[in-house]
Amino acid sequence: QDFRDLRALCLSQGLLFEDATFPAHISSIGPTLLPEEKLRQIQWKRPTELQRNPYLIMDGVSRFDIMQGEIGDCWMLAALGSLTLRKQFLENVLPKDQGFQEDYAGIFHFRFWQYGEWVDVVIDDRLPFLNGRYLSVHPRTSNEFWPSLLEKAYAKLQGSYQNLNGGYLSDALVDLTGGVQVQFSLKDPPPDLEEILKAADKSRCLMGCSTSGQSRRNIELRNGIVQGHAYTITGAVKIPYKNGWKHIIRIWNPWGHGEWKGPWSDDSPQWDCVDPEYREALLRNKDDGEFW
Repeated sequence: QDFRDLRALCLSQGLLFEDATFPAHISSIGPTLLPEEKLRQIQWKRPTELQRNPYLIMDGVSRFDIMQGEIGDCWMLAALGSLTLRKQFLENVLPKDQGFQEDYAGIFHFRFWQYGEWVDVVIDDRLPFLNGRYLSVHPRTSNEFWPSLLEKAYAKLQGSYQNLNGGYLSDALVDLTGGVQVQFSLKDPPPDLEEILKAADKSRCLMGCSTSGQSRRNIELRNGIVQGHAYTITGAVKIPYKNGWKHIIRIWNPWGHGEWKGPWSDDSPQWDCVDPEYREALLRNKDDGEFW
């Protein structure tokens, strides 16, 4: 599908695009993502029906725009959170020639790396809702829609929303960058893992991490960490602490809330022993899903 040709056709006819190849239909959701009676209740709505003044992007793109919906695609959203930190990669995935303000015709496109080339995926902007709530990722700012539309394009690429329900963070990172992925097992980590992470952060790598367990069940442990869940690594630093140095790593939860409660968490006493200038630069005490 050619995005420019289709948009021009819709604009000339005064119509909003309806994508016959990924229709507003149960087939695009997938047959077993939800019980049958819930599948029948799904409604599809365009951002223009939800908001008087929708935007694709407001004030730039940030990981804090993303809040995971009902679908278990934390693996893809954690990769997306990482992508927002590296603007030069983001422009490949999220072309700038579209929006709700100029030449709006209900059509958008996004690009993903597949088998050695960039593939352009065209979608209409009808999003699935169940009982008035987003089935898919929902925006933290109610009138910003890039996360929901990008997720829809990725669902189309994978065949259905159901096919996003569980997957590998490393696969999503490759699909969003065309890069090469490396994994480390934390059961048997390399001895210089902290230095590797710090060097990777400095050389602008995209990084994520995940916990073992069943992703379908979303069990939150007492320490705030979720089993079978994927996270984004958003920073790795070495700071002066007491009489030495401490390596700390910043991690973000694609739910947009739910944080680690142990040492170095937002309220932990460790921060009282850190020089105020480091503390002010590094610590954001908010329930935004991000923690050290």
